[in-house]
Amino acid sequence: MAGQTPNYERFIADLGKPDAQLHPLYVISGDELLLRNEALDALRAACRLQGYTERVTLSLTATGPWNAIEENTQSISLFGDRKLMEIEVPTGKPGKTGGDALVSLANRAARQELTDISVALILPRADRTISSAKWYTAVTQQAVLVNTPVISREQLPAWVQSRLKRQKQHADAATLAWITDKVEGNLLAAHQEILKLGLQYPEGELTLEEVENAVLDVSRYNVFDMSHAILRGDGQRALKVLHGLQAEGEALPMVLGLLTYDIRNLYTLAQARQNGHNPRNLTRKLGLFPPKDQLILNTLDRLPFSQIMGLIQHAHDIDRLFKGFPADGRLTDAWQEMARLVLRMADVTASSH
Repeated sequence: MAGQTPNYERFIADLGKPDAQLHPLYVISGDELLLRNEALDALRAACRLQGYTERVTLSLTATGPWNAIEENTQSISLFGDRKLMEIEVPTGKPGKTGGDALVSLANRAARQELTDISVALILPRADRTISSAKWYTAVTQQAVLVNTPVISREQLPAWVQSRLKRQKQHADAATLAWITDKVEGNLLAAHQEILKLGLQYPEGELTLEEVENAVLDVSRYNVFDMSHAILRGDGQRALKVLHGLQAEGEALPMVLGLLTYDIRNLYTLAQARQNGHNPRNLTRKLGLFPPKDQLILNTLDRLPFSQIMGLIQHAHDIDRLFKGFPADGRLTDAWQEMARLVLRMADVTASSH
């Protein structure tokens, strides 16, 4: 199984079997803390079942101490005790020394020198920088690689339902949609709210009223949620995310910066089209990848060049407002004017809300 990438759910199910086969090296990768922890908990439980008596936890950055890996993997127990070693690299950037240490670890696994020990390397989602690194290639070729899934908004109702079924509860579509609105973007808190429903109510169907009385609004948003909603033309959702970002204390320049980035990409592609070029051929050069590239191209089709120029001016005016300068024809509050820009970009008028 080394060098394989099992399905996340299957990985956890297989580890739950009494005769689960344990491997010397694992990589657990993903940005969702809940799912990463669940995968790690399943590995810990399997190790305990099979007589692992020691657990060592390391959290390492580029500054180390990376020699701790060799110290823990080369030490021999006088009593034949087996060990689980967890190595977390929170940034996914071990640096030169750390990268060399991980390559050395992978080489030892290839030579079957990791005895009486299982090593779990815990990483954030492997982006292009991580996945192209020499150390990552070396380790994943020898490890069981577990990529935790990304639960999108569209998948969240089904995910909530599956978690409710674990505690022999279920809910109808309207109730699931209500829960989704309250827990979106915060899977760990969603998990806690679901467990609370299991403690508070009996098995069977949960009513919307019961759920409304029990579930807190723990949704969290990021600027990319808003960007995608805008580019899909979903003004209502984009505005909801914007208000969520403001309530969570997100800095306005960060939000405006992403919108400006999208607008400038639209401008560049629109100019290319006016000059007789195919905008689709430029998306990679602009750093646009699925699904963002198609969303941008779809938006380009419904925005004439003159409107894109207007969006650039609108964003510039919001920047002035944030810095304390007035802007003709704009509101005095930068966040309120941002809401107008969001709706404008999503091609939805404020009067429709």
